[in-house]
Amino acid sequence: MLNTAQNVNLILLQEELNHMYESGDLRKGLKIEMDGDPYVIVQFEFVKPGKGQALYKCKLKNMLTGAQFDRTFRSSEKFNEANLEEHEMEYLYSDGNSYCFMNTSTYDQEFLTENQITESKDFLKENTVCNILFFKEKPIEVSLPNFVDLKIVEVDPWVKGDTTSGSTKPATLETGYIVQVPPFVEEGEIIRIDTRTGEYVERVKE
Repeated sequence: MLNTAQNVNLILLQEELNHMYESGDLRKGLKIEMDGDPYVIVQFEFVKPGKGQALYKCKLKNMLTGAQFDRTFRSSEKFNEANLEEHEMEYLYSDGNSYCFMNTSTYDQEFLTENQITESKDFLKENTVCNILFFKEKPIEVSLPNFVDLKIVEVDPWVKGDTTSGSTKPATLETGYIVQVPPFVEEGEIIRIDTRTGEYVERVKE
């Protein structure tokens, strides 16, 4: 019979095996752990030579550094699932170098750098609720809502009668982001932005 320590080790080993991927599981968007870092597959191609093992050609992105590289795997290889968790957090403020978020359940605060925030800073205003991705209990990535409402702080006034089809004008939002808007949109108005494309969607009534 196995003693208690052996049983615990067996359970841990089984859990580890249950959280492993094989080459056949690889696909675009899958997150795996290699050499202690989390990676996401950004491009994937399956190659079956006339003879020999199948090949899985991937472009991997390091989720900590943003570095990308190509790697080819064989059918016999195995990979650990990246130890990732997602938490709902509220954006509080920025001190210029880092961005502070608060967990909406525990009220714990976490700080992310501008490199981790990337383009998300263009759409972040105080009290925006986001999803923060954690790797081994450290925040590494921000996922914004699909749509955010932001105020226009600067835009050229509308010239009545200007109904040129397809015409737009640049507008500066409260976050500093510049977006193309229809001619009739005016300073002080609230507009909805699609954070996936960075484009104007519609005016919002306060």
